[in-house]
Amino acid sequence: MPGIESKVLIVTESIWKIWLVVMLTALVSACQLNPDSARDEGIWLNGRIEGDHVLAATRQPGQVVRLRAHEGDAVAAGQVLAELDDTTLRAKVTQAAAAWHAAQKQYEAARTGLEMLRRTLPLKVQTAEAGLRHARAAAQAATAQARQAERDWRRLKVLFDKGQISREQLEQARLALETARAQEKTAQAAMTQAEKALAEARVALDEIHTREAEVEALHAQTLRAHAALEEAMALLDQLKIRAPQAGVVVRRLAHVGEMLAPGAVLFDIVDLDRLYFQGYVPEADLGRIHLGQKGTLHVDGLAGTVRATLRYVSSEAEFTPKEIQTRDERVKQVFAVKFYLDENPDHRYKPGMPADLKLLP
Repeated sequence: MPGIESKVLIVTESIWKIWLVVMLTALVSACQLNPDSARDEGIWLNGRIEGDHVLAATRQPGQVVRLRAHEGDAVAAGQVLAELDDTTLRAKVTQAAAAWHAAQKQYEAARTGLEMLRRTLPLKVQTAEAGLRHARAAAQAATAQARQAERDWRRLKVLFDKGQISREQLEQARLALETARAQEKTAQAAMTQAEKALAEARVALDEIHTREAEVEALHAQTLRAHAALEEAMALLDQLKIRAPQAGVVVRRLAHVGEMLAPGAVLFDIVDLDRLYFQGYVPEADLGRIHLGQKGTLHVDGLAGTVRATLRYVSSEAEFTPKEIQTRDERVKQVFAVKFYLDENPDHRYKPGMPADLKLLP
C-alpha cells in the first residue's frame, strides 16, 4: 500500500535525523569535556605549573618594624626582606663589645709586662751572679789580709817581748789587725747580701712561668669575650630576614607591627627560572615515558609553547586527583610526573597555572 510505505519511510527518515543529531551533540560534548580529544595524536597530560617554594622565616622572636619586599618582587639570595625590632639585642652587642675591649686591654697589659720580665729578669740574675762573684773575691781578699795582719801582730809581739821593737810599733800592728778584721767582716756581709740578691733574682725568674699562666688565662678570657660579641652580633643579624634563595615573592604573610615567634614565616619565594609542570600519567602509558624525555607545554591564554624535560616519575601509583582532567575517565591509577621547564621567557609562566603537555617522541 503506497500510503503506508510512504509513512514508514517518513518515520525511518525522522529516526535517522534524530540519531544523527544525538551523535553530533554527544561528539561536541565529548570535545568540550575533554579538549585533548581535539589535539594531535600522542600522549597528552593535564596538570599545573608548580615551583619549589622556599620560606623566609624568623629565627628569633620579635616585632616587625620594616618590610622591604612585597608580593611580586624579584629578590636576590641574601637580600634583606624584613627587619625585626633590635633595641634589646643592639644593647647586648654594645655591652659585649665593651667587655671584649676591656679584656683585650687587660691581656695586652699582661703580655707587655711578661715581655718586660722576660727581658729584665735574666739580666738581673746575671748581674746578681756577677755581684756575688765580686763579693766572694773581696771577702777572700779581706780574709787573707786579716790573717796576714794577725801573723804580723804575733811576730811583732814576740819581738816586743824580747825588747827588740818599741811599743809604738806593736800598737801599729794591733791597729792594722783590727782594721783587717773589720774589712773582712764587711766583705763577708757584702757576700751574704750578694747571695741573697742572687736568690731573689732567681725566684723572680721563676715568676715568669706564673705570669705566663696569667697571660694565657687573660687570653682565654679575651677569646670568650670575643665569642660572646660574635654571638650577640649573629643574633642581631638574625633580626634581618633574608631571602634564602633568588626568586619572586609569591606571598607575604606578615605586617609591620606584628609580633612573631621563632619560625614564623614572612615570605613565600619561588624561583621562576626553575618551574616544573606536574601531571599524571595513566598506568597504561607508564612504559611510554622515560627520564630526560621532552615535552611541549601549552597554557591557555599564552601564545606559543615552551619545552620541558621529564626529571621525576613517582614510584607509587595514586588515584587520579579530582582537579585533574583526564582523557580516559575510566583510568583510576596514575603516576605523578614532573617536567622542568627548559626556560621561562619573560617569566610568563607562573606557579598555579593550569597547563597541558604533549610528550615528544
